[in-house]
This record gives sequence, structure tokens and C-alpha cells, in this order.
Amino acid sequence: MKKQNIIGQGKGIEGRYAGLPDPYGAEQHAKIVLLPVPFDKTSTYQKGSDKGPGALIEASRNMELYDIETNSEVYLHGIYTDKPIVAGTSEQMLAMTYKKTKEWLKKDKFVVTLGGEHSISYAPVKAVAEKYKKLTVLQFDAHADLQQLYEGNPWSHASAMARVREIGQVSKIVSVGIRSMAREELALLDRENTFFSHLIDESDRCIDSILEKLDGPVYITFDLDAFDPSLMPSTGTPEPGGLFWTTAMKILKRVFNEKQVVGLDVVELLPCPYNVAPDYLAAKLIYKLLSYKFCLPKG
Repeated sequence: MKKQNIIGQGKGIEGRYAGLPDPYGAEQHAKIVLLPVPFDKTSTYQKGSDKGPGALIEASRNMELYDIETNSEVYLHGIYTDKPIVAGTSEQMLAMTYKKTKEWLKKDKFVVTLGGEHSISYAPVKAVAEKYKKLTVLQFDAHADLQQLYEGNPWSHASAMARVREIGQVSKIVSVGIRSMAREELALLDRENTFFSHLIDESDRCIDSILEKLDGPVYITFDLDAFDPSLMPSTGTPEPGGLFWTTAMKILKRVFNEKQVVGLDVVELLPCPYNVAPDYLAAKLIYKLLSYKFCLPKG
């Protein structure tokens, strides 16, 4: 890919992922759309994930946009930052997010949804599943999120995967990094497709086992609390014993290299003004995964 120095010095344009100027941040040019959903109505421990998309986008303006591992600059494919979805209730948020995702999919965009709490994932998963059918959802998470109701709310962040599994075109959910759950969720857990955090390592055998579970098109939902809190403390419910960057990237690189990834969300960033490193990590995670999607040689 020919190197183009179109960014120059400085942070670029405020409110745009990576500060991208036109045409690299323009809807018409972009292959990639980032859809912020700053929603945090059902969180029950620490609140503030509604600030996550904005903090992530701001941090992204400080990234260097050449990716060493893939020898690429994925921003050249165009990354458009859409206007945030602002809603007062879960039902409104999900309806608006679903509609907007469908619109972008009809334009053949690769949509990355930015939470907000994990409950937002239902809407983009449903939209993507209706397009691709027989979708496998690859869930990176500390929590099973299989509560049928949590505090009486079926749309709680603790019920995210319970609702996703009800989508007719979702064939399975493969969960990676789980290390906390309620006893009531045991009966709902798909043990064959669950990889508990304490059993995950970087070995090819372990990653092979995960890859073998992924059938057809794959949607990735990445709750940032999948990472160990020493690396990612800025989440609503940090759980010890999580994944580290190298292990997660080794798994994800294989997924993008060997499977058809058709959608992505990153959720549950709860920014802390005294530690912006997690904001930057979240921004970098998205850029790395987009590099894997668009710039990684297959095979």
C-alpha cells in the first residue's frame, strides 16, 4: 500500500475516530463506519459507560496510524464516525441502533458499534444476523450475561447474551474469557462453546479449539472487561483473572485470518479522568481489529 501522509501533525478533527479528515473520514469514501451508542441506563455497579465512546474517540486522535504487525494503514480504507445514538430508554436505544445499523449494512459498510453498556449489542447483532443468516457470535467477556431478567429488566446489561441467543438467525454463541456468573446461569450456559478464562492460553491447541467452534459468518462482541483489570481497570465490573493483550490478539488474528468477520462491537469502557491508558487501549483495539479485517493477508 502506498504511503500517504495526509494526516500531518496534531490530533486531527475533534469527534472523529483517529481525527480523520475528508475523504478518509467521509461517509462516501469509507468502507468502515463507527456507530457510537453512549447508553448506560441498566448498569448496576459503576456507572459511566455512556462516556466510553467519547473517551475512546478522543484517545484515538493520539494514535499513530501505521500498524507494524500488518505493515498497513487501515485508515486509507476510510473510517467514518457517525453521530451518536442518544435515547432515554433501552427500547428506544435498541430500535434506533438497529435501524441505523441496517442502513449502513445496505450500503455495504463494515459497522463497528461503540458502547455504552453491553445491552447495546443486541441491536447490531440482530441487524447483521438478518443480513448474513446462521451467524456465530464470538463473545469476549468476563461475564456470561445470560440472566433472563436482572432487577426485573429483560434488556439489562446482565441479559445481553440471553437476548442475543433469541435472535433466530444466530446459530450459536461462542464465549471466551468467562470467569464470573450467577448459579442461575449454569442451566443456560452452552458449556461446549464456553472457554473459561482460567483455561485459556496462547497455545495453538487452545486457539484451534476456539476456531473449531466458529461456523459461518462471525460477529465479534468485545466487552472490555474480558481483559484483566490490571490492563483494563476502566470497566463497570472489573473481574480479576482476565485476558492479556498478547493472548487476545493471537486469538483474534487467527479469527480474522481464517473466518469471515462481518461485524464488531466494543463495549463497557468506563473512562477515568486520572488514567486514560484504558481509553487508548480500547481505541487501539479497534484499530488493530480493523487492520486484521482489511489488511491481513489471508492464509
